[in-house]
Amino acid sequence: MAAAILVVLFILVVLGVHSCQVSARNSALQDYNANVVAVMQQSNATGRTFFSVLTSGGNVHSEQTSLNQARDSADTELGHARGFSVPDQVKLAQTYLLLTLQMRRDAIANVAQNIQPALASTTSKDAVSAIATEMARLYASDAVYKDYTVPLTLGALKSAGIAVTGPNAAQVEPTQFLPDIRWTTTTFVAGELHATLPASSSTSNKKASPGPHGHQLLSVTVAGSTLTPGASATLSASPPPTFTLNFTNTGQSQETNVVCKVTVSGTPVSGQTTVPQTTPGQQTSCNVPVSTAPPTGTYTVTATIERVPGELSVQRNSQSFQITFK
Repeated sequence: MAAAILVVLFILVVLGVHSCQVSARNSALQDYNANVVAVMQQSNATGRTFFSVLTSGGNVHSEQTSLNQARDSADTELGHARGFSVPDQVKLAQTYLLLTLQMRRDAIANVAQNIQPALASTTSKDAVSAIATEMARLYASDAVYKDYTVPLTLGALKSAGIAVTGPNAAQVEPTQFLPDIRWTTTTFVAGELHATLPASSSTSNKKASPGPHGHQLLSVTVAGSTLTPGASATLSASPPPTFTLNFTNTGQSQETNVVCKVTVSGTPVSGQTTVPQTTPGQQTSCNVPVSTAPPTGTYTVTATIERVPGELSVQRNSQSFQITFK
């Protein structure tokens, strides 16, 4: 009889320990999700401030100062996220969260670097184009968060038995940092900045033939290896690497002087190559050597096939990668 009682007590103890462990794991998941919600709310607020500054039409020096402050806020948000306690179930979601916030920080920093020449008395088209490219990075950050971070986090919560729908569901912060896809176009950026592009270089003055126009970036290779968008890779910084961009003409017309570009976030390092002509339905490659050896460290490298006249969407024109240069 005593032995039976001891067995029952042992079972109850084991069940109690297991229940406590499950409760602790669930609590850790809920705490992590709450931290994600909080940092994304802060990031979205930074985004609203960022675009408010860009469209204010204020003094260039005050805009520069405000953009630098937005960059600092984005850097702080990235630092907070790096310090999260991350349960095993959401480690991949955390990787994409950090990528989202780093892309936003880098884009804001690069816009801040280009705002003065973009708003100079003689507007720099290159600076305006660079800002439009960074807007594509912000658009990509929205996709990374919504398509990867959120589903992976919700999946972990659901697997743990935590409600993700209904009145008591775990909260998720919806995010759309880029308010309008048109920000990825040079002419729209110039208009929002109250800048006037030189007439000779404005894409609006170039006549496009009827029908669809555009390109799709298929893949990017370097040193014989294909890079995976959003993933990490390690490259030698010296000699300066050459990136090969493989892309297809998805329109119905031949395109001329197609620009292939590679940028390294937070640095002046970049590269650009012009393809004389592309043909509808055919794949083309361009080799883009960067201008100088990147500094050692981890950066977001973005490869882009720039917009051609008549191209309505550049959603498929860019890919970004986390590259550690050694």
